[in-house]
Amino acid sequence: MVEVGRFVAMALDTVRVAGRRPYQGREFVRQAWFVVSVSALPTALVAVPFGAVLAMQTGNLIRQFGAQSFTGATAVLGIVREAAPVVTALMIAGVAGSAICADLGARKIREEIDALEVLGLDPLHRLVAPRVAACAVVAPLLNGLVMTAGLSAGYLFNVVAQGGTPGAYLQSFNTLAQLSDLWVSEIKALVFGVTAGLVAAYKGLSAAGGPKGVGQAVNQTVVFASMLLFAENFLISAVYNRLVLS
Repeated sequence: MVEVGRFVAMALDTVRVAGRRPYQGREFVRQAWFVVSVSALPTALVAVPFGAVLAMQTGNLIRQFGAQSFTGATAVLGIVREAAPVVTALMIAGVAGSAICADLGARKIREEIDALEVLGLDPLHRLVAPRVAACAVVAPLLNGLVMTAGLSAGYLFNVVAQGGTPGAYLQSFNTLAQLSDLWVSEIKALVFGVTAGLVAAYKGLSAAGGPKGVGQAVNQTVVFASMLLFAENFLISAVYNRLVLS
């Protein structure tokens, strides 16, 4: 519980100092580009087979019920609402989050964080806030990349490999697709990005014990962030199903 309290306190302090002048615009741009550079390619590579596997499994299941024309609808339900945010969350936590934690952890054991505090500079304002903001901005963009790659792979697999018709796929897609599905997917990605950034920053700033401690902090970042992201995904999906779909 002590760790939870410290994490919440750091998160609230980060939100408080995020709008403080001078704005760390250059650091934000640099970190956003860094997150994109390390996350975009792995995310796309994961999204393509993910969409193909989902199309294959749902297509086989739907064919048994004689409703192959609804394969496009399952792509909306599976990829847009759930799969895309989850893949984005795992990539942000596993790739970008671990890199952020390693960077801040290295600064911590080299006593750079203490040097900033001695100079009267707030590490949360100078280092943490730009990184969390970068994760929050990049995560919805990666989510859009996952949706595009996943739906394209599902479409090609259904039409080419399973003998589906493009018209039926697109018609069922348009029948069940709602603008709210896109919005809830992007909101999930935004929340996941903020969470992954905060967890990575907290574990990095609390690293101790030299390089071994930094390695342990990186491992803990991936585990804890993934657990939080899956919990948040369940809560947001439950609220969405209750308020919008019911």
